Amino acid sequence: MSEPVPYPILNDDEPVRQFNELDASLTYSYAHYLNWLFPERVELIKGKVFKMSPAPSRVHQVIVRNISNALVNYLKGKTCEVYFAPFDVRFPKKSKADKDVYTVLQPDICVICDRSKLDDRGCIGAPDIVVEILSPGNTKMELLHKYRIYEEFGVKEYWVVSQSDQSILIYTLDESGKFQPSKIFTLSEQIISSVLPGFELFLNDVFEDLP
Repeated sequence: MSEPVPYPILNDDEPVRQFNELDASLTYSYAHYLNWLFPERVELIKGKVFKMSPAPSRVHQVIVRNISNALVNYLKGKTCEVYFAPFDVRFPKKSKADKDVYTVLQPDICVICDRSKLDDRGCIGAPDIVVEILSPGNTKMELLHKYRIYEEFGVKEYWVVSQSDQSILIYTLDESGKFQPSKIFTLSEQIISSVLPGFELFLNDVFEDLP
């Protein structure tokens, strides 16, 4: 996907109250995003709007809760913090100004160890860990774009959690800035994290009590 080109006619301060008022052919920035008042949740990927799936399913929420609880318990008293959607993560290419940020994602879960990246609106810059739970609403194109964004901006670990397979795949950023996949972890196994030494996550605990 080529670098976004600002669209000069758009008024950053003009509120948009209906999702269908957006023009899919245009390039939008975080400045526009802040003035979208419609109820639909969206993400920006290099200036293009991606509508998120409806409210997550109960299974999705249970998985998020189980992973988040494990991370929160491990990180008590430590520097890193855990956040979960809806939580805006902005990925600035050059300037951090709202009008110059064209990618805004809402990962299901993220771990941020550099607190200088946090502000009242979320996170600006790459989290250390991003966790995405696959669901029927995820499109292959959306997932491909997110993979590329997380790799490009230096997310150290990207966890992909499959509801249907009850499995987790971890992509770890190598020294050349490229993601390297782990094996696929399944029930009865546990994962560890290169970002969080000593952290262990048992997959049975992640997928227990699923409705």
